[in-house]
Amino acid sequence: MSVAPRRLLVRGVNWIGDAVMTTPALLRLREALPDAHVTLLTPAKLAGLWPGHPAVNEVVTFAPKEGIFSVARRLRAAGFDAALVLPNSFRTGLEVWLAGIPRRIGYAGSWRSGLLTEAVPWRTDVVKMRKRTPEEVRRLVAEADRSAAFRPRQAALQARHHIFHYLHLAASLGAKAEPLAPHIAVADDEIAAVKAKFNLLGGLLIGLNAGAEYGPAKRWPADRFIAVAKELRGRLNCSFVIFGGPADAALAAELAAALVALPSSTVTNLAGRTSLRELCAALRACRVVLTNDTGPMHVAAAVGTRLVGLFGSTSVELTGPGMPGDPRHILLRGDAPCAPCFLRECPVDFRCMKSLTVERVVEAVTEAAR
Repeated sequence: MSVAPRRLLVRGVNWIGDAVMTTPALLRLREALPDAHVTLLTPAKLAGLWPGHPAVNEVVTFAPKEGIFSVARRLRAAGFDAALVLPNSFRTGLEVWLAGIPRRIGYAGSWRSGLLTEAVPWRTDVVKMRKRTPEEVRRLVAEADRSAAFRPRQAALQARHHIFHYLHLAASLGAKAEPLAPHIAVADDEIAAVKAKFNLLGGLLIGLNAGAEYGPAKRWPADRFIAVAKELRGRLNCSFVIFGGPADAALAAELAAALVALPSSTVTNLAGRTSLRELCAALRACRVVLTNDTGPMHVAAAVGTRLVGLFGSTSVELTGPGMPGDPRHILLRGDAPCAPCFLRECPVDFRCMKSLTVERVVEAVTEAAR
């Protein structure tokens, strides 16, 4: 039986949503290794997720252009006795091998098994995301249009969710594989500070996250976000907080301009104006967030805010927010025979997202806000 590590490096993943989905595994590791010093190696852009997180003792970051040898030198000097490599890439395996960490655990494959001391086989029931080709999408749509027998797809098993990939790896260090809800820690004083900084007034706050960095196939139309917000204003007497990154500035400005004209409406456009840490706190300040499938969607669920999530080209079963099946969140899927296609742009008529009606989304947000 292997000795429990005293100084454990966890090599984190590279995207916001994926990072949030690793938190159940980190919490299980803390449970299994209460006395270990756990250091998370993460891209600098994600450092704002981790202050105050109960599973992590220390965060080490690397810059976007920092070379692998520079990272490895810093790791070697830290004297880790084990490394858990969460991403499935050759580079991350090479990092810990070059660092001379004696015990190196990660998934087999990606030409890196020889760099690991424990190459963990993939679970037999794993379902990987596969992009459909545009030709395949067109064929499936054409077949469905010719047939009256098409029915929306059935839900996949919850155990296929990506949080189970990371839990399976953590189990190699004695952690339980049973799921927990993803968790990002946000303190009350951080919420108060972000409310004061951005003048988020009292009352019911509804977040709107209409962008999606991955591509337009994940974006519900902006005019439908606007129509939903107008209806919600009348029903709930709410104010709105618009979220997004710098690339979403024009889209966010379009929403803000349409909503600020509503009677007595308060609209705060935060797109491109917050740090990642402030984003966490601002999402927590909302009662409900209406969102496409994005990184901020995962953050909102992990800080404890209710969601209405809109899915078309991606899979609720594989990468839905929060704990699979969490009743606090309402996840709406468009009906299309080609979904999920995992493409950045729709090669046909965007029927998956267009099938999500304004009325259906209004009812979902109203229910979640109760």
